[in-house]
Amino acid sequence: MSERAVLRRCVSCRQLLDRRQLWRVIRLAGGGMALDRGMGRSAYVCPNPVCVEEARRRRKLQKALRCQVADSIIAALEQRLQSTPAAGAEAR
Repeated sequence: MSERAVLRRCVSCRQLLDRRQLWRVIRLAGGGMALDRGMGRSAYVCPNPVCVEEARRRRKLQKALRCQVADSIIAALEQRLQSTPAAGAEAR
């Protein structure tokens, strides 16, 4: 039996993709924010410069997570874009 893909929606482009292709931003249950690992409310964004910029500019992550998103989280996503060889590469 093959493993079924778990689909999640990008907060910017609203495209439904396998969660392994997206970057996960988490509002941790105990307070604070994290990328990729942890328990709490999550929002997903494509590893695409347009989606990351749109999420920053229109405050899409804040709306999805229902809290303020630190500039350091946005900066970390932008840093990942520069270190990722292909914008469409898997997020992990």
